[in-house]
Amino acid sequence: MDFRKIHEAIIKADAKKVMEETKKAVDENVDPEETLNQGLIVAMHIVGEKFSTGEFFLPEMLHSALAMKEGVKLLKPLLIASGAKAKGRIVIGTVKGDLHDIGKNLVAMMLEGAGFEVIDLGVDVSPEDFLNSLRENQAQVCAMSALLTTTMPNMKETIDLVKRELTDQQIRTIIGGAVVSQKYADDIGADAFAHDASAAVKRVKDLIRTLAAYNTY
Repeated sequence: MDFRKIHEAIIKADAKKVMEETKKAVDENVDPEETLNQGLIVAMHIVGEKFSTGEFFLPEMLHSALAMKEGVKLLKPLLIASGAKAKGRIVIGTVKGDLHDIGKNLVAMMLEGAGFEVIDLGVDVSPEDFLNSLRENQAQVCAMSALLTTTMPNMKETIDLVKRELTDQQIRTIIGGAVVSQKYADDIGADAFAHDASAAVKRVKDLIRTLAAYNTY
């Protein structure tokens, strides 16, 4: 199947068209995993590249991600029924004391569109809530966002708690948000830092690969 119409619809943030073209693929019995990978994921990769080069800005990227999510909704039941495995399980949230969620929501949508199972805890998430969700969902990655300098220490508190309590569960941590940096990630022991949603998807893929390599030994 030619997935270019799905690509064009997502790039133009045309949610209705995304749904129509995704349903067309379903009706034609195209493998839902192929539609996800070659249609939705490729389209968001193109959007991410446009964002990286400055052709797209945050609003355009967010609207495209929302359009893409409509396609994911249609495919999700079929993917589950077909036994397709998620690429990994991610727990994401904005840390305690911080109520900002636009960036976090965009990252969550793009991760889901890239084939990951995402458990979104929302905003004002305590270290204990991150810990409990990681444990209960047997997640591989903990993704934290902060937009206030006063809430940044809660990232370190969460990382320290996870490392201390989940010694039997290999967890990778990633942080993001306007106030954090690679240096801060290094200082608090985070495994990765992402400056935007597109970079976050790439970093999470890398973290999952390192876990897979680690588990082969």
